Amino acid sequence: MSDQGDAPTPSTAPAPPAGRPPKVGHRGRASGPTDYDNFETADIPELEYFVAPGPRGYPPLTDFLDIWDVDMMRRRDETNKTDHRTNLYHCDNLIVRRGQEFQIKITFSRAYKPNEDKFAVEFVIGADPQYSKGTYLPVFPTKTRQSSWGGRVIQTNDNVVTMGITPAANCIVGKYHMYVAVQTPFGIRRTKRDNSRDLYVLFNPWAADDAVFLDDEAERQECVMNELGVIYHGAYDDVSERNWNYGQFNYGVLDACLYIMDRSEMPITNRGDPIKVTRKASAMLNSRDDDGVLVGNWSGDYTYGVAPTSWTGSTDILLSYSGSKMPVCYAQCWVYAAVFNSFLRCLGIPSRVVTNYYSAHDNDGNLKLDIILDDNGRIDRSRTKDSIWNYHCWNECYMSRPDLPPGFGGWQVVDATPQETSDGMYRCGPASVLAIKHGHICFPFDAPFVFAEVNSDVVFYSRKNDGTMEPVRVNKSHVGRMVLTKAVGSNGRRDITDQYKFPEGSPEERTVLEKAEEFGCKQEKSSPPEADVNVVLPTLEISVGNDFEFNVEFVNQSLQKRTVQAYVSGSVVYYTGVSSNEFLFKTPTVTIPAQKSVKELMTIESRNYLAHLVEQANLNFIVTGKIKETGRIVTAMKVVTLHTPKLTVEVTGGGRVNEEMMASVQFTNPFSFNLENVHLRMEGPGVMELKSRYYSLLPGGSSLTWTEMFAPQRAGKTRVMATLDCSGLRQVSGQASITIET
Repeated sequence: MSDQGDAPTPSTAPAPPAGRPPKVGHRGRASGPTDYDNFETADIPELEYFVAPGPRGYPPLTDFLDIWDVDMMRRRDETNKTDHRTNLYHCDNLIVRRGQEFQIKITFSRAYKPNEDKFAVEFVIGADPQYSKGTYLPVFPTKTRQSSWGGRVIQTNDNVVTMGITPAANCIVGKYHMYVAVQTPFGIRRTKRDNSRDLYVLFNPWAADDAVFLDDEAERQECVMNELGVIYHGAYDDVSERNWNYGQFNYGVLDACLYIMDRSEMPITNRGDPIKVTRKASAMLNSRDDDGVLVGNWSGDYTYGVAPTSWTGSTDILLSYSGSKMPVCYAQCWVYAAVFNSFLRCLGIPSRVVTNYYSAHDNDGNLKLDIILDDNGRIDRSRTKDSIWNYHCWNECYMSRPDLPPGFGGWQVVDATPQETSDGMYRCGPASVLAIKHGHICFPFDAPFVFAEVNSDVVFYSRKNDGTMEPVRVNKSHVGRMVLTKAVGSNGRRDITDQYKFPEGSPEERTVLEKAEEFGCKQEKSSPPEADVNVVLPTLEISVGNDFEFNVEFVNQSLQKRTVQAYVSGSVVYYTGVSSNEFLFKTPTVTIPAQKSVKELMTIESRNYLAHLVEQANLNFIVTGKIKETGRIVTAMKVVTLHTPKLTVEVTGGGRVNEEMMASVQFTNPFSFNLENVHLRMEGPGVMELKSRYYSLLPGGSSLTWTEMFAPQRAGKTRVMATLDCSGLRQVSGQASITIET
């Protein structure tokens, strides 16, 4: 459309791009575009006159107080960065936390006279800074004139003034440009634009007035300052660990996090609110509907990217995204959670990665996961659509919730894994953990979805020949079996299940479910009679490639003989619970004497499952059946996570900052077949940047050794972690703990 409003003729009208409507601008709706680019610079004049020019032009301002230099006191060893706990950031600019004073030194052309001289330190953010929107912030040195940011003169030494500046505890988080402006009778003169004077302001969990204030120093050190992560996976009765380098202090990561908010077109004025920041970020960390950071892929084919099991840290992902402006391939739930954790900690929001074992993904919005059996008790896979993830990772972040009733602040669930849409976008949260525990699922955001992930019942339905379905068994304790996160101050694990739900079968749990039902959650009301035969499946620890015995025990609790027509199914499954291939199917008829047990022995040969194995090597066994004498249904389910071989990581050398050390990775192919296109990655928080190596072929039974030299950049306890990945073998890792001295 032309400026005059004339519509173009049909022959010249541009065709809209395929798949998306053309983007509509602000014209006619707002006086200007929404300011959402933190890196776009406003044009601030160096000279700003109050008077009209005379015959000889504007009067000179050089006769008045002039600014010779501004020292941001931005070195790592200076008080600003150490007091604000930002000295670990690999950034030359000053980084401070809001609600806490920092200092700058201004050198004037002569001694500062408080009663005569007027100056202000100005901070601007975005392309259209305005005082009313909090994007233009003048800070004055006198008590009689103050803005939302506090200012005071701490010390005057000849012509050098040390000034203390306190950003408001609710100010916008991001990158500010700084100017010093001197007021004269004729106008204002400012310092020139200087990138070295740019200032980053972060959330402050140490400031009581900040919305993310966390009143526990050990928790703050763990959930804000710690770069080394331990993420849990595997099965609830066979927990495995994955090491991760969050890298929130690494070079370029802070700018990448700010770019994510710019890319989301989040108004700069909203970026002081942790609720809005985390909700927007939960959408931007996935690429489903907004070209966000990570592309999800659960298919097993990672030809055009990096396999999710291959990543060792967040830095490479975040820098790739901010550098290429394109989504990074590929991620699954723990990668989304780990990168989201880096984003949150980098900006100063306390956060942690949480793993929920047996996490419900309910496709029809109730508190039930439906498993359909045919009339004989055999599972009907074509009609069973709901899935139970072996585990699912999400994040918790700490903040107040002024939008909720008092008491529901604290830890909030946020989840970047694209599962279901929320307000039209793939995102989840923030949802109050306390609200989930107490059944207040009416509170924003997405509490019903998270509530179902930890509280759903597994309901077995028998489908009759006429199509009707009858509930025959309800398992109320399978979903949300255990919720884990890394322990504070150690590499151990912490069970936080009791923060999400009351004990199974307790009066409190019954009250919570009734309350959730009032808000629209439907649960299974029927209570089918319990069968008097129990099915017990073994707990096994098996390595990939091994044959093993699988014993199914039928326990008769009645005083009479029982006969069970059983169906035993073994499938290779993705960790999302989706079946890949069935490698075992048997239909034994088992006769059990009164109050006795009978074991049905089965031998599982590796050749039957190995060719079908998908990453994370999960085997899912389901036993169903019907008791001939009573018609009751028996069921049992068990996920067996096969253990993959480990990498051996060894670190040798001086163990001091800036002294060269050597890390070596060793691996032996334990199989008779070759491993092709083998990728290795290695890094260590604070000591080693990402290194990678590629081997086109690793013959069966052969070994590899890879060595890298590195020089640690800072002291402390850390780990060097490595992964090996190829299409024939996923999720192979190893790590070495080291202590670096100064």
